[in-house]
This record gives sequence, C-alpha cells and structure tokens, in this order.
Amino acid sequence: MDGALKGIRVIDMTTVIMGPWAAQMLGDAGADVIKVETPSGDLIRHMGPKRNDGMAAVFLTTNRNKRSLVLDLTQESGRQSLRKIISTADVFMHNARPQVARKLGFDYDALKDENPDLVYCAAQGFRSGGPLADKPAYDDVIQAACGIAGLLSQTAGSPRYAPTIVADKTAAYGVYSSIVTALLHRERNGGGQAIEMPMFETMVDYVMVEHLYGAVFEPPIADMGYMRILNPGRRPYATTDGYLTVLPYSDKNWRDFFILGGREDLIDDPRFSSAGARVENAETAYEIVAEIVAKRSTADWQHDLEAADIPMMSVNSLEDLLADEQLAATDFWRIVDHPTEGKVRMADPPVRYSRSPSTIRRMAPRLGEHSAEILAETGHSESEIAALFAAGVSKPVGSDSK
Repeated sequence: MDGALKGIRVIDMTTVIMGPWAAQMLGDAGADVIKVETPSGDLIRHMGPKRNDGMAAVFLTTNRNKRSLVLDLTQESGRQSLRKIISTADVFMHNARPQVARKLGFDYDALKDENPDLVYCAAQGFRSGGPLADKPAYDDVIQAACGIAGLLSQTAGSPRYAPTIVADKTAAYGVYSSIVTALLHRERNGGGQAIEMPMFETMVDYVMVEHLYGAVFEPPIADMGYMRILNPGRRPYATTDGYLTVLPYSDKNWRDFFILGGREDLIDDPRFSSAGARVENAETAYEIVAEIVAKRSTADWQHDLEAADIPMMSVNSLEDLLADEQLAATDFWRIVDHPTEGKVRMADPPVRYSRSPSTIRRMAPRLGEHSAEILAETGHSESEIAALFAAGVSKPVGSDSK
C-alpha cells in the first residue's frame, strides 16, 4: 500500500527543525521530498554526535525520506535551476524571512504564474503586516514571545524555556497540516495557493487555549491563566522511594483515591466534591495528594491505582523510553541500517493509517547525494549539470563541502 501523498513532489528549502521535521512528515506520508541545501549544507547537519561529518544525530532524526540537492542561490544559475525545479513541483516550502524570499525571487508572486497549481508554504517567525514580520525567529525567541518562558516563572521562580524545542516542533505540525489542507483544497477546487505559517501566532494560539481564561469574555470576568496548570504543586509526587504522576480526575477517581489513601474523611469535603470546586482549591488539592502519596512506595501505588483505574504514570527518563514496554509492544523504535552511518535508531511514524500507511523508504541523505539525478529528472541536460558542478553552483555527493 502506498502512502497518501505518493506522487506529490515537495521542494523543501527549509533549515534547522521546524521546516525539515514537517517535510519529513510529508515524506513519511509518501511524498517525494527534495531537500535543497546550500553548498555548506543545512546547519543542523552538524548538531549533535556524529560518526561522519555532516551527518549528526539531530539531522538524522529530521531528514529521512528525502533526497538532497545542492544549489548555491547566491548565483543566478542556481536560482534559475531552482525555479525550473519548482515548476515541476506540487509544494514549495521555505523558512526564509519575507524580505529574503523577495530578494531571491522566490516569493509567491514570483512563482505562481509559472506554476499556478503550486502550494507555496512560507514557514516564518511572525505574520506579515506586523512590526516583527522580518525579525529572525528560533525556538527560544518564540518561547519567550508567546508566553511559555514567562509562565514557567510561576512554577520555577524565574522565566525558563521548556526543555524541548516545543515552539519549533508544534509549528512543524502546523506546517504539515496546512500543506495537506491546501493540497486537499487543490484536489477539490483546483489551483494552488500561498500559505503563511507563523511560529509566533501559532504558539500564542497554543498557549491561550487554556490560559486566555477570564479574558475569553470582553470585558474580562476573571484573571488570565488557568490556575490549576500554573500551580507550583502540579508536579510528580514523591513516594517513599521515587516519584509518580497521580491524577485523580473524575469525581469517582477522587473518591477512590481518598479511600486508597485512608482519607475517607475527605470524600464529602465540599472543596473536592466537584471539578469546579477542585479547580478553585487546586493548591490545597495538590498539597493533600502529595501528603497521601508520600506514605507508600511507587510500586504499591502503581498496583492499587491501576486496579482502581485512576490515571497515573511513572516518571520516565530519556533512557527509560528506549526500553518502554508500550513502545516496544508497538514497534515504535526502529533500528535500521544507514548506507554510511551504520545502524541508527529512529522513531516509527506515530500515526497509523489502515489504507495508506506511512513508511520509511529512505535514510537521511548525504549532502548533495541526489543532485545529479534530481537535476536530470527536472529537465537539466548533461552539459547544464556539468556546468553547474564546475561552477560550484551544485555539487554531487562526496565533493568537498568546506
């Protein structure tokens, strides 16, 4: 069975995490993804441990199911070649700032007449039309701008970044879904379109789902910020020998938990008798749960909470995830042979489709590994390809990238 996007050609001119990870998802779904890189390659090729130069760990986790094409877009012949390749594509995606895209001649207006069916996705930091439209944006910048770093000050004492690149990766899902949505529109109605996929506005929307709170109403009828989530007591609880996440959620969960903890006196306490009351008294609720959980071992709690169907989970380390029984049972971790990097571990595409499964067909490419074949299949003659190589505009795999 083929992936849902088989036959769709994607030109991926993105770098670092947000765009490349989104393009990998498109590749997992069956698309032919051509990764366009500068002669020195995507910066992420050098991020993390590596066996060979340009093939570092983080690059390997975000660039499978792609072919690599080198083009120097500072040279006119490189720009001409890319326009020729885009004319054969269904999707063109980049994360250049708007002013850079216009300067290079790869804004939507410059491409739409030659390829009116093109789905064009600009994955950028901020929406156009605002004062920050041309500001550079990376994960830390967006975590600060969208409120995440400030929210963490309420639990950590001072602003902090979440210890994962949450803005980049959340926005990547937005890039993926927006492209697929535009392809569906093209299928139903004909014609391509431009997509503007901004990290900042996406992450403000993400944060404000629960934290807009009282400001949902105009004028506001309560403070902003969902206080149960912001309470410092919302954390894994210490047991006698470790930590455990315990989350009684329904009224029945709370009654059963109080019984298991020997605190039947709290069952009819009005502070905990309903979801609304528990939110209003979240600080006290967290304190009481912490006191109860602290009296028994992690294993004891896991056994009894599981039997009572009360939501709970052990606190996994990164290393724990490699041996997790759920992930093992569902074949989540894949050990595969990379042509140059040996055995590598990667995550299986997490979503399962019954009729159009995602697949891992290609390992992350070496820089310029597919330059010659991509140029040839997009209408470049042998002499044109040779000229591009000779001028350093493109390069085949194995050529010096220094």
